[in-house]
Amino acid sequence: MKTANLKPVVFANSDFPYYKQNTYQQMLLLKAMTVTEDPKELRRMIGVRAVADVYRTLDKLTLRKAYHEALAENEVSLTNVVAGIKGIAETSGKDAVRLKAYQTILRSLGLERYEDLEDQGKNWEEVLLRAQADEKAGKIEQSKPDEYEVTTPEIPESVKAGRQREMELGKALYG
Repeated sequence: MKTANLKPVVFANSDFPYYKQNTYQQMLLLKAMTVTEDPKELRRMIGVRAVADVYRTLDKLTLRKAYHEALAENEVSLTNVVAGIKGIAETSGKDAVRLKAYQTILRSLGLERYEDLEDQGKNWEEVLLRAQADEKAGKIEQSKPDEYEVTTPEIPESVKAGRQREMELGKALYG
């Protein structure tokens, strides 16, 4: 009996589709499996070239589920990760480690490229300092959203008559 030369599921940044994290196809596969379990039909529904891609997507989905379960069992959550980075940033004895931790936090907030934003006239540091100064000076007021009146358009008679015909037809069919 010949053994199959199976390759493990690996996620990497690659142009080769075998190694990509295909979350969208995984969601499509879950939805398609509510309709059918035929691999050939599933292949067509999720838009992959071969049935092997369906099985590979199932493997990736199973691996992702097992990984999330392992994270939950070991009490790893985003809250713990952020708290750990914050703790390193506040308590580390080396400035380089503290700087890296703060850079990681800034990167997660999307604020690591403030030099580029300065060139566009959107310096977040100046905006933040100005907002703090306005708050201290009492210039910031709690504003209410603008109130406006909603005018509902009148339904045309032709639409009302069409709805009435549909109601009568529905009563006749299912009545």
